[in-house]
Amino acid sequence: MTVLDALQDTLGDEHAALYTYGVLGARTSQAATPALYDALTTGYRRHRARRDRLRVLVEEAGGVPVAAAAAYELDGPLLRVAQVQAEAVATEESSVEVLLALVAQSVGAVREWALAEAIWSATWQLELGGGPRTWPGAPELD
Repeated sequence: MTVLDALQDTLGDEHAALYTYGVLGARTSQAATPALYDALTTGYRRHRARRDRLRVLVEEAGGVPVAAAAAYELDGPLLRVAQVQAEAVATEESSVEVLLALVAQSVGAVREWALAEAIWSATWQLELGGGPRTWPGAPELD
């Protein structure tokens, strides 16, 4: 896998994360669950900034940024607070795995950025109601 491949994979994961956060936000009540709504809004904004940065990094690496799919499959109806939280945690778990693959393939500023973003996603899981993990991004080691 090249750095460009890892950047494209990470960008594809960010497209999926943004779609997921959009759906989760639409299924969350700002009045009934303001803390969850705020957490989802923060996550959406972080992933949007991450996606925008990845587009630039892909272009700088000589690639054409991969486009988002029209839709992504989500796990069930996601109507209850616990379901929404679980899907948000799963999204961040996926992000950590993909970002750490980018860390493994990159150097310099790209590697530093990817590591900082992986750390953010790993800690954001706690804000979303997830539990601490011994090895975030490596579920086979938990």
